[in-house]
Amino acid sequence: MTRKQKRLAVIAGGVGFIMVAVLLILFAFGQSVAYFYMPGDLAKTPVGPGTRIRLGGLVAEGSVKRGNGTTVTFAVTDGKSTVPVTYTGILPDLFREGQGVVTEGVFAAGGTLFAADTVLAKHDEKYMPKEVADRLKKDGVWKEGEPAK
Repeated sequence: MTRKQKRLAVIAGGVGFIMVAVLLILFAFGQSVAYFYMPGDLAKTPVGPGTRIRLGGLVAEGSVKRGNGTTVTFAVTDGKSTVPVTYTGILPDLFREGQGVVTEGVFAAGGTLFAADTVLAKHDEKYMPKEVADRLKKDGVWKEGEPAK
């Protein structure tokens, strides 16, 4: 092997190593991504069962129903569409109807009931999760400085 061939072999090996590392990193990030949706988005583009997403909006008035143990069902709305959600666990202290919420989980096998494993609620009177507030403002459902409807 000439000196030039050795140099090319080392460069090719280095480029190959870097490409494999980048592919592994992209694969790892792809596995942990949870896309953000509002109920109106789900009416336009349905998500398949088992796909992990974040669902945000307002807790619909009159929708919170306590079940056995720590199971709670409620609905998330953006003023246009509503998605029923079930959650088993302890809800945040400030979770209530009419407040901003972001849930994370998957749709059940039927594709209509959202099974949440994480529920995040606003933490004071002036805060709403940024993605939810931006979408509700864009859709004209909520304005800054007003209480959520």
